[in-house]
Amino acid sequence: MFFHVIVTTDCNLQCRYCFGETLDDFDEDFADNLEVDYFLPSQISYDLEELRRFCEKDPDCTLTFYGGEPLLASEKIKQIMDTVEPEHFMIQTNGLLLDRLEPKYTNRFHTILVSIDGEETLTDYYRGKDTFRKVVDNLKLLKRNGFSGELIARMTVMEQTDIQKQVKWLLNNGEFSFSSVHWQLNAGFWGNDFQRRNFESWAKTSYISGVEKLAQFWVDQMEQKGVVLKLYPLLGIAESLLNNEKKCLLRCGGGWINYAIQTDGYIIPCPTMWGMKNHYLGNVHDADPLKLKKVLVDQKPCSECSILSICGGRCLYANVTKRWSDDSYAKVCYTVEQLVSAVKSEIPRIRQLLKNRKIRLEDFEYMRYNGCEIIP
Repeated sequence: MFFHVIVTTDCNLQCRYCFGETLDDFDEDFADNLEVDYFLPSQISYDLEELRRFCEKDPDCTLTFYGGEPLLASEKIKQIMDTVEPEHFMIQTNGLLLDRLEPKYTNRFHTILVSIDGEETLTDYYRGKDTFRKVVDNLKLLKRNGFSGELIARMTVMEQTDIQKQVKWLLNNGEFSFSSVHWQLNAGFWGNDFQRRNFESWAKTSYISGVEKLAQFWVDQMEQKGVVLKLYPLLGIAESLLNNEKKCLLRCGGGWINYAIQTDGYIIPCPTMWGMKNHYLGNVHDADPLKLKKVLVDQKPCSECSILSICGGRCLYANVTKRWSDDSYAKVCYTVEQLVSAVKSEIPRIRQLLKNRKIRLEDFEYMRYNGCEIIP
C-alpha cells in the first residue's frame, strides 16, 4: 500500500494555480453534504510510534512525504525516517528546501517528485520569481551528493503551458534534464475558475495538439534511440493497451491502494481531500492498512464512459467535490479522450518496434501509484 504522509499544511510558495486560485475563489464553498475541518494541525500531532506500528502491518508499505511543502517540516521527516521502516520512502516537494536534508536522508528516497513546470520563464511565472533557479541548484546538489533514485519533474499545466515545448525542454536542456516527467491539468479543483479562464479554447487549440505531437515524438525516440522515455501519462496508458488491461480503478491508486494520512492521524482517500470528514477511513493509531475501505468512482458519467477501463475516473477529488459543472467538466474528459486516442494511434508502431526487438515490453514497466497522475 502507498500512503502520503502529510507532514505539514504550510507552504513557502504562493503559486498562481494554488494560492492565487484560493484568493479568487475565496467565497466559494463545498456542497452542503461535505463537512470540512479547516483547522487541522499545521504539523503532525500524532505519535510517530503509531505510524511505525501502522506501517509494520503492511509488508509493502511505501510512505510519501507530502504537504503543503513537506520540507518545511524537515526535522519531522528525519524523525520519521529514523523511526519507521517502510519498503520505500518517497517525497513530493517544490524543491526549494531540498538542501535541508543531508545526503544520508535524500539518498534513501526511492523517488523524488519535484514541482517544476518547464523552462525558467514559465516556472517563475506560475511559482514566483527565482523559484526555478533555486530548485535547479538544489537538484544539481542532490545529484552531486549521490542521489540515484528516480527524479520526476512534476508539472502543473494550464493555459500558459505549451505542453509539447515544455516537456521536451525538461527532457533536454542546458540547465537540468529529467528522465521522467508527468503533468497534471489544473482543472476542476476550484469553484469559479472555469468562468474566468480560457480552458476550453486552450485545450482545443494548444493542449490536445501538443499531446498528439508528444505521443509521436515519444515513439520516434523508441524508433531512433531504442529508449522508452518515462513520460508518465503516455507510458501508463500505453502499458495498459499493450497488456490488454481491463481496469476500472483510478490510475493514481487514490482510494484503493494509495491513501493519505493527515497531520492529525486520520486517513483519507487522497491528499487533496484533507479535512473532508465524510471521507475519513480511520486513524493510524488503530487502523489496519490492509483493510481500509475502498472509495471508487462509480457514478455517472464515468460509469457509462467508453474509456473507463483506461481512465478509471480521472480524479476522485473532482468527482466528490464537483467544483465544475457537468458541462464544464466534460471539457476535461474530452482532453482525456484525445490523450488516450493519441496513444492508441501509436500502438501499431510500438508493436512493430517490439516485434523488431528495437524495444522490449519490460521497457514500459514503472513503479505504479508513485504519485504520478497517469490521467492528467
